[in-house]
Amino acid sequence: MPFRKIQPEKLSLAVSRQIELLILRGILRPGERLPAERDLAERLGVSRPSLREAVAELQDKGLLTSRAGAGIYVADVLGGAFSPALVRLFSAHDEAVFDYISFRRDMEGLAAERAAKLASDTDLRVIQTVFDKMEAAHAKRNPADEARLDADFHLSIIEASHNIIMLHMMRSMYQLLREGVFYNRQVMFKQRTTRDMLLDQHRAINDALQARDPAAARAAVEAHLTYVERALADQQTADRNEEIAHQRLDHEKLRRT
Repeated sequence: MPFRKIQPEKLSLAVSRQIELLILRGILRPGERLPAERDLAERLGVSRPSLREAVAELQDKGLLTSRAGAGIYVADVLGGAFSPALVRLFSAHDEAVFDYISFRRDMEGLAAERAAKLASDTDLRVIQTVFDKMEAAHAKRNPADEARLDADFHLSIIEASHNIIMLHMMRSMYQLLREGVFYNRQVMFKQRTTRDMLLDQHRAINDALQARDPAAARAAVEAHLTYVERALADQQTADRNEEIAHQRLDHEKLRRT
């Protein structure tokens, strides 16, 4: 007969599996600090020795890391997504910038379509909450906050699409964006006309998601990223023209002397 005796599961294994799933599902994020040992053991309903055993196992797997005197943190599981050499290559060539936007347009359009179909009511409340924060930051005219919330808004849509692979892949892509590898988003949020357009575009995305309209959600995301692509191209042209103008001015000053 194919039956085997049921073996009782160690509490530490149940703890490590629960933490693993929280990391896998993107609920616990890279760099996030776990609660203090006593608090976490109480929340999980296990002894502190069982918790320590689970944490040690997850540290061996590279999912958790300890910082002396600071506690236990989720490891930077996204850190190795791109090699330092490739990141430098991305930042040195404009071609990578526009390929990045094209990639985002394809992936985030799909994510928005999925989110409109699959998101729970709570997922949609998260997206609405982030958008409300975007409106508040827009009124305060804080480019740094607007740029940060822009990333949070897009990632909340990807989270609501409920595709784990897409979530971790896009988080790694957004980490490069936060670090300014592709372009400086704050520059876009310093221009009044661009700021207003971006907010209207995010509103259109949010409205389509709240209405659970997959086609409209995808179209709104694609239109938004097409606008970002065009705005960046225009900015690059303006920067080049300004550089040439400065060269002409310097040359003209020398000619007059």
